[in-house]
Amino acid sequence: MPPRKTDKNSKPTPRKSAKRSVTQGDAATMLPESMLTGKASPAKAADGDKPALAYIASLPQPQRGIAERVDALAAKTLPGLQRSVKWGMAYYGVGDGWCFCCGGFAGHVKLMFVNGATLVPVPPVTPVAMGKSTRGVELTSVDELDERQIAAWMTQITSVPGVGGKKKSVRPPT
Repeated sequence: MPPRKTDKNSKPTPRKSAKRSVTQGDAATMLPESMLTGKASPAKAADGDKPALAYIASLPQPQRGIAERVDALAAKTLPGLQRSVKWGMAYYGVGDGWCFCCGGFAGHVKLMFVNGATLVPVPPVTPVAMGKSTRGVELTSVDELDERQIAAWMTQITSVPGVGGKKKSVRPPT
């Protein structure tokens, strides 16, 4: 293949920053520097209620308040709820596999549904690097939390297969 010709006068197009700005009034509620990059927190992966609730408690306000409301809604809506911390966010599931996650970022909380493209109505946000069918919402305040809609999505998403579930072993006949 011949080398690609380029225009010597062309300049690379600058990329827009993915960072969200935080106003000076929000300085007291800023997340740790590691979270200002738009990536999830460095929280260690661990299964169970205790690590997930500790992760939520570690978030600054207003992210903590939003995540606490999402967590309480999930506990109220889904019997047999399981919690975990994975990839720097709180993950939730019922049965085998994880169905949705909630994580604090600079200026907002992401609530993302694995296989969310199957939900009715489909949540408006398609996140970057979370899977082609993941959909969700980004919340900047507790007032933006539509509990009726979120609870409906939580109930719907538990009826489709989650991700990361334990594979069932096949026993040889005896």
